[in-house]
Amino acid sequence: MDTDNLSCHYNETMAFFYHNVNASDKWDKTQLTLVQVVGSLFCCFILVSNVMVIAAVITNKRFHYPFYYLLANLAASDFLAGIAYVYLMFNTGEISRKLTVKGYFFRQGLLDISLSASLTNLLVIALERYISVLSWKVHSNLTKRRVTLLIVLVWSISIFMGAVPSLGWNCICNLSDCSALAPIFKRSYLVFWSLSNLLLFLIMVAIYLRIYTYVKRKTSVLTPHTSGSINRKRTPIKLIKTVMVVLGAFVFCWTPGLVVLLLDGLHCTTCEVVKLKRWLLLLAVLNSVMNPCIYSYKDEEMWATFKNLLRCIGNGTRRQRSTKANTRPNSSGQDTGTSSQPPSEEIKNDDQQMLKT
Repeated sequence: MDTDNLSCHYNETMAFFYHNVNASDKWDKTQLTLVQVVGSLFCCFILVSNVMVIAAVITNKRFHYPFYYLLANLAASDFLAGIAYVYLMFNTGEISRKLTVKGYFFRQGLLDISLSASLTNLLVIALERYISVLSWKVHSNLTKRRVTLLIVLVWSISIFMGAVPSLGWNCICNLSDCSALAPIFKRSYLVFWSLSNLLLFLIMVAIYLRIYTYVKRKTSVLTPHTSGSINRKRTPIKLIKTVMVVLGAFVFCWTPGLVVLLLDGLHCTTCEVVKLKRWLLLLAVLNSVMNPCIYSYKDEEMWATFKNLLRCIGNGTRRQRSTKANTRPNSSGQDTGTSSQPPSEEIKNDDQQMLKT
């Protein structure tokens, strides 16, 4: 058992694997500080804004529909991405070389789960929009039970995809297959990961192109006859535009990173993929920053709910301050009043006696 462990290098730190692939990923102090500061600000915004999206969907009854439940699930995956980015940024550079194999699997697993959850959520939302548009309704007829099953399925697939390398698709026992960007992941896994995600991008783009052509054809047929009802049906088109912008931002921010992973998986020695890694990370973080901004900008009801939530938080803190401020003077006034009342009554009695005499 021990000999197998030693031959498979499970007991080595990540410095051993970085040395094996000759990955000179040494961070300059200024670069590392810049990435950590900017990344931390982004991550704080990601965590707070996505919590607000989830709270908006829960509190506003107008959002109690399948599309918004799935949108809240997408916000939950972005929230997980924010946690994963914080953990990654403070466990990178020289610290990443001190990580154990299990620690590295945990770090990369968080990232892979959040990316898989975001991508699978977008695919499910695309299918939900396709169903609703074909029936020419604002929202699909998916029941809450089916939506719940879809959300459970999304997270099950995501957790499985994040756990695949730790389940055996790694190069710990075969160092010649190790990749440069992820020194304990097999190059074949990086090829599979990047190609499967790029394929999902193409599928979603095809779905939305199909939706767009259907809506355009439908509106061109109905406009001469029912102009008023078309105006009432603009809501599904608005929702489609919102999701298309979210998908476009996702493709823009993640495609460069997936292409670099693919090049590393294909063992491109002249591509210098390691130098691009840190900046592609910030681009990926930017995607999770953009999503809540897109929701609030493209959806007026969502923006109004955000403002109401902020007002409630502000009013709650003001009430707490005012109650604290009111209780302190009252309590002090009562104390002084009780202590000062007896002398004042004695003085009054003395004065009355003097007046009588």
